[in-house]
Amino acid sequence: MIILGLETSCDETSAAIVDQGSVLSNVVFSQLVHQKYGGVVPEIASREHETRVAEVVKAALQKAEIAAAELDGIAVTYGAGLMGALLVGLNFAKGLSIGLNKPFLGVNHLEGHLYANLIANPEFDYPFLCLLVSGGHTQIWKVIKFGDYSFLGGTRDDAAGEAFDKGARILGLGYPGGPEIERMALNGDPGKHHFTIPMVKSAELDFSFSGLKTALLYKCKAMSADEISRQRPDLCAGYQEVIINTLFDKLIKAVNVTGIRKVTIAGGVAANRRFREKAKTFAADTDTQLYFPAFDYCTDNAAMIAFAGFERMRNGEFSSLSLKPNPNLTLGS
Repeated sequence: MIILGLETSCDETSAAIVDQGSVLSNVVFSQLVHQKYGGVVPEIASREHETRVAEVVKAALQKAEIAAAELDGIAVTYGAGLMGALLVGLNFAKGLSIGLNKPFLGVNHLEGHLYANLIANPEFDYPFLCLLVSGGHTQIWKVIKFGDYSFLGGTRDDAAGEAFDKGARILGLGYPGGPEIERMALNGDPGKHHFTIPMVKSAELDFSFSGLKTALLYKCKAMSADEISRQRPDLCAGYQEVIINTLFDKLIKAVNVTGIRKVTIAGGVAANRRFREKAKTFAADTDTQLYFPAFDYCTDNAAMIAFAGFERMRNGEFSSLSLKPNPNLTLGS
């Protein structure tokens, strides 16, 4: 079964071809235009998708050496994400579905991230825990089987990726903030500036990052511009360290609560090299099998959408042309 995947939920326009669960191509166009605004501008994102989607799909087909007529189905993100951006991808997929007389399936963006690890590990079995950590989501899920998920904890305010972006803005760095802070932290001392792991007393598996961002803001306000400039690597290292420590603190608790010692990491923050480095200690200390997706599958991409679509389509699931985008779609809905 050959599936075309299409992803346009935010600021990446991506198309991929999956054949029986194997990725033949995964083309991603990243919208760099948002860098000068310090964040994604929804209207600009939608227009960029409209401009790029056809050529990205064409490139994915050419790279996979697959003709459009050979497709057995089309999988497309229909939520969660930006309304305008989702509309572009969903409408394009519907047009292809009608024009090629091929079925299509709307895929939950979060489910795509959930299964990014399985692209490189097809023998992966259940159950397992997944830490989904990206620009818009920080959640821990118990995955019982495909399509059967139990929510264990999530953020009460900012996601980890948002904390990186907002922290980078405070520190005078560019967007996206995660890679900028990671780059700067390479020359910094994580122990120079101490930040406390934020706690949510009412729910031990929930996250909260807004207070951490505020702590960084107050620390910088107490410093001169020259001090911030000289100590920026140390500030970045300390700030990055506490975000990562917070993620592992909650993950350790989730492992202990569930007894499940097979863990996957998904989402853009999974590309952070310091995070991956500290993961080795976490795995050893908790006697846990820990899996990261390949770097290409950490951030938004169509391969994970095509893979999730393939799993659902082979179970006989398809969508109606009346399917609407859902910006607030949650996993399991």
